[in-house]
Amino acid sequence: MSVMILATENEGKIGEFLDLARHSGFELVSMRAAGFTGTIVEDGQTYEANALIKARAVHRQLGGFVLADDSGLSVDVLDGAPGIYSARFAGENATYQDKIAQLHAWLAPYPPETWQASFVCAIAIIQPDGREEVVRGECRGIIAQQAAGSNGFGYDPIFFLPDYGQTMAQIDPALKNQISHRARALALAALVLPHGLTGPDQVVRT
Repeated sequence: MSVMILATENEGKIGEFLDLARHSGFELVSMRAAGFTGTIVEDGQTYEANALIKARAVHRQLGGFVLADDSGLSVDVLDGAPGIYSARFAGENATYQDKIAQLHAWLAPYPPETWQASFVCAIAIIQPDGREEVVRGECRGIIAQQAAGSNGFGYDPIFFLPDYGQTMAQIDPALKNQISHRARALALAALVLPHGLTGPDQVVRT
């Protein structure tokens, strides 16, 4: 079984990728478990650029198959903010409660019915021979005025899915693994890999 190194230290993301790819032909390991010792500065201007920065940094040191993602929340009436700064726009040490409070403060001047948003995920994959592929997945929803649900992580409790009448943190994790931005990006990434990453019926492809 081939090893795929995940270029992230985010435990929530690692858990989701492990769950999404549990039937794949790859053994997924985090970059630290694989031996990566560097520091990565994400200074790209797009999700795709940041995903490539992370993947290239890990591949330079460790080689092999490397997967990196950059993801965030883009709100329409905020011209796509917080976007690539979703993890740090409220301060480097801000909790997600802090970030959600800041986001709601930004949205306060706008009617709640205009709070449409997208979860966005760009995935970069570098193969052992250096070939690079970048794909992008999105999931549409509305920012909820109140957080709800205990599944997931990050902004999931305020990302309301009109088609399901629940937030991303309320829906069953198995459903999330079919419709999330990360699942959709991973489905596209699977198409460029020799073994794939997900089964053909695991993910809703768009």
